[in-house]
Amino acid sequence: MQRARFTPEEVVQLTLDFYRRNYIGGLFLSSGIIRNPDYTMEQVIQVARTLRVEHEFRGYIHLKTIPEASPALIEEAGRWADRISINIELPTPAALQTLAPEKNFQNTERAMSGIKTRIDEAKAERKQSRKAPAFAPAGQSTQMIVGATDASDATILRQASSLYARQKLRRVYYSAFSPIPDASNKLPLQAPPLVREHRLYQADWLVRFYGFAAHELTTEAAPNLDLTIDPKLAWALRHRQLFPVDLNKAPRHLLLRVPGLGTKNVERILRIRRWHKLRLEDLVRLHLPLKKLLPFVIAIGSNAETRSLERDDLLSSLIVRPKQLDLFANEPSVVSGQF
Repeated sequence: MQRARFTPEEVVQLTLDFYRRNYIGGLFLSSGIIRNPDYTMEQVIQVARTLRVEHEFRGYIHLKTIPEASPALIEEAGRWADRISINIELPTPAALQTLAPEKNFQNTERAMSGIKTRIDEAKAERKQSRKAPAFAPAGQSTQMIVGATDASDATILRQASSLYARQKLRRVYYSAFSPIPDASNKLPLQAPPLVREHRLYQADWLVRFYGFAAHELTTEAAPNLDLTIDPKLAWALRHRQLFPVDLNKAPRHLLLRVPGLGTKNVERILRIRRWHKLRLEDLVRLHLPLKKLLPFVIAIGSNAETRSLERDDLLSSLIVRPKQLDLFANEPSVVSGQF
């Protein structure tokens, strides 16, 4: 396929034009390989350096680096960028070898480890002196393609959880595979449903902020996340024996596992109950999604909904079908929810 590219000067000018018009808050810059990894990284770095030094750009910069680039270039990238990333692309070495044999799983992990070490060193140096140069202060991230291989959600989540633990990543991004014309016959012909990508982000959030372990969100019999309901609700339905939870007595880690309770509302509940017992009517004032929440909790007052935990049709009663928005309505409603 015919390739096209921007010059560093063009990217700089585009970024400044959009930034001055308040269209963007920053720049995420990625590139295919041009000539070789080091030359490509030099071009990427030139954009960030020019923005920071010549134009005193104070917006957010995220640079995608290349594992095969020299450590000196990755070091300089971290000097100008808020965050840097190296894409691991696929969840297993075997999958990467099959679809992208020019890439090396071990090289990517080695580069991630080098970035992690440098970030830790820069933080220590900044504690000693505020004049010490920063290095990727917003940390590093990576991306995995979903649906290009037969890797299950369980495999993807285990790899992501392992990377969070080993490399202290700030974020793993999931990108649904999108087929292109005349692609390799090793690739699937159809893209996975986009809701699968969405469920992986929800599961990732549960691992990072709700105290779940990756292996809890799937089962051996069902290694892929349920596409019809969010993973927290699916987990709760598999563990009905733990519910209903007493909002006035339950510890924080158990409250975080209640469907319908987000992290902020859990903290609000913990603060409120220090002064008085929560009643069912208090949940209305907290603007909680009662249809999802009530079957799983008890508070002061009668809650008949907890009896529905024993019903076989509980799932169908909990699913909220989003309304189709009317593009021509004067004030369209927006459907939102919490975990």
